[in-house]
Amino acid sequence: MRIGAMNHPRHRVEDEILWMAEMGLDFIDLTLEPPAAGHWQIDVGSVQELLKETGLGVIGHTAYYLPLGHPFEEVREGAVEAFASTLQTLARLGACCMNIHPDFKAPMHDASFSVEQNLKSIRELLPLARRLDMELMIENLPRDINNVQQLGRFLDPVPELGLHLDIGHTNLRVHQNTTAAIMERYGHRVRHVHLHDNRGDDDLHLPLGAGTLDLESCIGSLKAAGYDGTITLEVFSPDRDLLRFSADKLRRVWEG
Repeated sequence: MRIGAMNHPRHRVEDEILWMAEMGLDFIDLTLEPPAAGHWQIDVGSVQELLKETGLGVIGHTAYYLPLGHPFEEVREGAVEAFASTLQTLARLGACCMNIHPDFKAPMHDASFSVEQNLKSIRELLPLARRLDMELMIENLPRDINNVQQLGRFLDPVPELGLHLDIGHTNLRVHQNTTAAIMERYGHRVRHVHLHDNRGDDDLHLPLGAGTLDLESCIGSLKAAGYDGTITLEVFSPDRDLLRFSADKLRRVWEG
């Protein structure tokens, strides 16, 4: 198991890499998005050099608001183009995979329309991902894609699509945390994990132990399915000691 963190898109990527390396993290969950970290804004050579110097690995992350399911075809195609450019930049930086947040923001259209629009976009990106030797993975999101049945609408028709499991989202607006059920059905498709705490209603990105997430149970589900890969601690606080605390807690639970 390897632990990482996500860069803040308002900050220079090089500065984010340095503090993560100083904290002893294993990788950066590199989100390439504005206002300061868009694929067109970063110095790829500088970031490559610093990654090599620090030894940090890279997981690819993207802006959650890109409209891959938009009903206007011109807008959807523009989002695909943005993803393609981000995918190429992440490949240059050594990332093995890149996540996608399915887009359900299509007023007066039902969920099946949004699913098909997202699948169209994903299928258009897959040939490029293959050429770059990278994997695409979808992230589970509260409400629209957060249980086995909802995930199946994406994972079943596209066998090469990976799953980016967000444990935090699995605890939101559900009667019971969906981690165990998802891992039982799709554990073999998980390529990366996000982990953070909340109280069941809002996506608070709290330190581990500060909310209602049953950390021991969720980690048990990961290990039962044989997962031993990368875990990003999405603890969003200016106090980095809370991230360090969460990393220590995760290691104790994992090894316990």
